[in-house]
Parts: sequence; C-alpha cells; structure tokens
Amino acid sequence: QVQLVESGGGLVQAGGSLRLSCAASGRTFSNYAMGWFRQAPGKERSFVASISWSGASTFYADSVKGRFTISRDNAKNTVYLQMYSLKPADTAVYYCAASRTGSNSPSGYDYWGQGTQVTVSS
Repeated sequence: QVQLVESGGGLVQAGGSLRLSCAASGRTFSNYAMGWFRQAPGKERSFVASISWSGASTFYADSVKGRFTISRDNAKNTVYLQMYSLKPADTAVYYCAASRTGSNSPSGYDYWGQGTQVTVSS
C-alpha cells in the first residue's frame, strides 16, 4: 500500500502560481512513477503530468505544457507540481497518483490521494 496526501491547493487569481505537494508513505516511493491528474465539476478525470521513478522522464498534457512542472524528491518521498500562469480553465480538484509502470491514463495508476482543490479566479 502507498498512502498519498496532497497539499498546496487554494484560490489564486488568473496569471498566478501555486505549488502542489504530494507526500507518500508506505511502500518504497522510488519504485513508483508518479502522476498528477485533475477533475473539474461534470468532467472526467484527466491527465496533467507524470514523472518516472528516477525523475529523468517527464510528460505533460498539451494544455499545461510550458506552464506546469512536475518534479520529485525521493529522499523526501514527495512529488511536486509547480503551476505558473494559471487560468480559470485550470480550476479543478488535483490528484496525485502512484503507478508501478507509468501511464497517462488513470487506469494505469494503483494508488490515489484524496485530492486538493485549485480555484483560479478571472
């Protein structure tokens, strides 16, 4: 089992920035690829970004490329999502997730956090 706890969400004006954190406990964190997903009201959960177990490879949804950065610190068992130039369309609940194999699909992830709300006002 891997337990994941997100933090760092909140209310921010358009153009602002936030950094989300996801702290992991349980099984060896560095064995897992990590991902961030988001879900807006009435919409399906969608891929935001992922990072390989070593941190050497990262992937982004086109909608956030160039504005968001995913990173991880295996010594701290934490993955981060730095978000810049936020837009109202980025408003959603953001979830971190752990995957044994790495994926951009929610079905490829084995463990999920409870989510943190990000609201971007115009």
